Amino acid sequence: MDRDVAPGGDSQDDAEFELVDDIEGDVSFGLEEINELLGELVEMHGDRKRRDAEIVGFRLGVSGETPETLARIGARYDLSRDRIRQLHTRAVGQIIRAAQLSGHRAAGVFGARYPVGTRDQQLVRALLVETYATDTDIAANELSYLKLRLAGHAGEDARRIAGFVMQRIMAWQKKTNRRLAKLHNVEPSATSEVHSWLGQVDWPGSGVATALPRESARVVDGDDDGRGRFYLGKVGREVPFDSGLEARLLRTLNASDLVATFLEQPSAIEYQVDGTDRVFYPSIVAELADKRVVLIDVQPLGHVGFHVNRAKSAAGRGYAHANGWGWLVWTGSKLGLPELAGRQVDSQSESGLRELVEDGPVRWPAIQQLRTATGLELLDLVTLTLRDEWRWDRAPFRLTAGH
Repeated sequence: MDRDVAPGGDSQDDAEFELVDDIEGDVSFGLEEINELLGELVEMHGDRKRRDAEIVGFRLGVSGETPETLARIGARYDLSRDRIRQLHTRAVGQIIRAAQLSGHRAAGVFGARYPVGTRDQQLVRALLVETYATDTDIAANELSYLKLRLAGHAGEDARRIAGFVMQRIMAWQKKTNRRLAKLHNVEPSATSEVHSWLGQVDWPGSGVATALPRESARVVDGDDDGRGRFYLGKVGREVPFDSGLEARLLRTLNASDLVATFLEQPSAIEYQVDGTDRVFYPSIVAELADKRVVLIDVQPLGHVGFHVNRAKSAAGRGYAHANGWGWLVWTGSKLGLPELAGRQVDSQSESGLRELVEDGPVRWPAIQQLRTATGLELLDLVTLTLRDEWRWDRAPFRLTAGH
């Protein structure tokens, strides 16, 4: 998202509110440390109230998965959307109080990133960039509020600034709707972008592509008011989306003449994590003009190495190939999985990380020490995790050999 947005009403900043073309520049250890600490605090709360911690974890996406709507979380526990909201709000308050009373190190880390006394405009800008880079728009209000409270901001100030973040997200959605009528102006760039993605698709060896489903498989929260919507001419209807990354993908598919049609969340795919059965909904299935079909899942660049997302990807790939479809993990960046796997890593950082993993399991402080000593970057960690098939868990951080 634009780095120069300001809170408030219509302004010059609204005219400049855009999605960046590549989130690579926003993937950093600084942001990941914030998310790791959130996961740690939620896990600590789970020692006292496991279900409440799970609800917060699902809502905020602390494991690295996409945040879930209140309606979908409610379906997990057979509870209403409003009851889930109440439980979430109560648990967040307890997490904040526990962190403050214990003197948890989160206060220093969050305080340095979102300093008390900083202008609202700067805080909103930082939080918007983080929201887009982590694909967390649905929970942007709750995440922004929690981050600011842990940084030491008063409750009233945190609520105000979090509200500004949501205003900017909604303003972008409205602006995008107005612009969709002019998509012919962006068709060449959209086609060029889709063409570059096709080189990252994992195509099946053979088989005829199954036709696209007629309806989305995601029905529990299909009409959730926390999701964005815009009318897309290629499919002739309003299409819901969860995040700016998803919206950008949909807008590009709609504009490119390489794409014949598409459907959001076409399938409910089962997968397992540590013996627990789960279900996910890949973002989009697209039929190309040449009749090939590709199943696409949005996973932000900094999250593709997490164990849970790799488990989802393995299941998605198997499902796609069984239907004669290609499989693509779309990262919001020119760097896809093939580029990450082949990315050059500094030899000192690589050897240092390999030694840690061999002696593993590796915890977050060891990663921080290696980063200080060698200049290890977060994308180095992602690259080596993918290349060597390590297991990377978040909430709390743990890196081990094997998967």
